[in-house]
Amino acid sequence: MYRKLLASRVFERQVALISGGCSGVGRTLATRLAQAGAPLALLDLDPSALEGLVEHLVDHHNAEVLGVPCDVTDAQAVERAVALLGERFGGIDLLVCCAAVGHRGAVLDSDPEAFRQVMAVNFFGALHCARAALPSLLARRGQIVAFGAPPAFSPPRPGYGAEVASRQALHGLFETLRREIAADGVNVMLVCPGTVADDPDGEVPSDDDTPSAQEIAEAIFQGALRRRHLLVPSGAGWRTRLLARLAP
Repeated sequence: MYRKLLASRVFERQVALISGGCSGVGRTLATRLAQAGAPLALLDLDPSALEGLVEHLVDHHNAEVLGVPCDVTDAQAVERAVALLGERFGGIDLLVCCAAVGHRGAVLDSDPEAFRQVMAVNFFGALHCARAALPSLLARRGQIVAFGAPPAFSPPRPGYGAEVASRQALHGLFETLRREIAADGVNVMLVCPGTVADDPDGEVPSDDDTPSAQEIAEAIFQGALRRRHLLVPSGAGWRTRLLARLAP
């Protein structure tokens, strides 16, 4: 029983910051980390959703949680949120960049503004969070989790140009960052789930290999424990990667 209790609290006193923490994978991962004893800081645009999630995590998991309404496209707002987190918890051990938006439409049919909006959230939002959190992560030899996508190493699906572009840009950014800070003891893990089965828009086709938000969150949790570099939590994702290497 004692050993089981220790195993269940593997993130005790390891502070986790999750952007986009009120929905999808972010929310599910927040619950999983709370169960493992991690103090949490959650960033989201929706103050009422934040309030409800914080109350739930405190009441049901006895978690220590700070919810901060924040637009991750605003670098100064992210800096302020991270400063609040530092005052509350003293630092950051794990940054998970979950805040993201999607866009469906052919490249020629999509307004350039749609591409700017997707890049502002998916790419620059993650960049702002990483830059703000890095001083603390370096001091505590922590780790960053960011979302790439199988199209970063395999043929992309037509009609998702803006999202694919943002994910491929994230891949390049965080692969480069990993190499820049590896000697300082900070790990960077890229998560490439592709399609999520319970996508909130309900428009993305799925199959038996499509992971749910729950499955992705658990895979991230286990990957963070092992400080992995790359996580592809679906059989189809790994097969696509192998096929792309053998027959590009």
